[in-house]
Amino acid sequence: MTEPHRDWDDAYRQDTLPPWSIGAPQPELAALIEQGRVRSEVLDAGCGHAELSLALAAQGYRVVGLDLSPTAVAAAAAAAAERGLASATFAQADITDFGGYDDRFNTVMDSGCLHTLPVERRQAYVEAVHRAAAPGAALYILAFAERPFGHDAPGPNGFTADELRDTIATRFTVDDVRPATLYGKDIPLPDGGAATTNVKRTADGLMMMPGFLLSAHKDPNADIVC
Repeated sequence: MTEPHRDWDDAYRQDTLPPWSIGAPQPELAALIEQGRVRSEVLDAGCGHAELSLALAAQGYRVVGLDLSPTAVAAAAAAAAERGLASATFAQADITDFGGYDDRFNTVMDSGCLHTLPVERRQAYVEAVHRAAAPGAALYILAFAERPFGHDAPGPNGFTADELRDTIATRFTVDDVRPATLYGKDIPLPDGGAATTNVKRTADGLMMMPGFLLSAHKDPNADIVC
């Protein structure tokens, strides 16, 4: 969601998991892992409950998950310990302004983080992620399309394909932007109905929302931005 003053940690303190915590990596990103398009060390940008990080670690990748929510980070670390996944580590950080990882990651993956940021913080995110990426690193961003729940419905603004490309192209070379699907759980209403009715659903009830998968890379000869 694009609410600049939202308490994101509150979403992870509730008894009910947030809609984007589906208990598995987003299928579009899981497919990249299966295709061999991920190289360690991996940054999971805005990791949340970090099912992407955990899936990567289970396959032998070294991964760092960063998230603004200390509650989400604690839950992710506990899950990694419970599953014996020592190659996944987590830290609380503002993904638009973090340090200590310069030139480190060969792959950066964003599972629906960028579209939650206020528009005025998007370029700060790009700069921070670019600084953390190693020369030649791959960047994959899964983001909502423009107004995925409808123009009159609450929720994130998302991107057009050109907006997403132009946002990332300020620092990375964009290789591809293609239509993609994001999955999420609905938020039940007190009467038991569904809060969002104008989206498609899977057979087991997950919402299917339109988006884009952007693939990009950092120039192999790029200087680290200080």
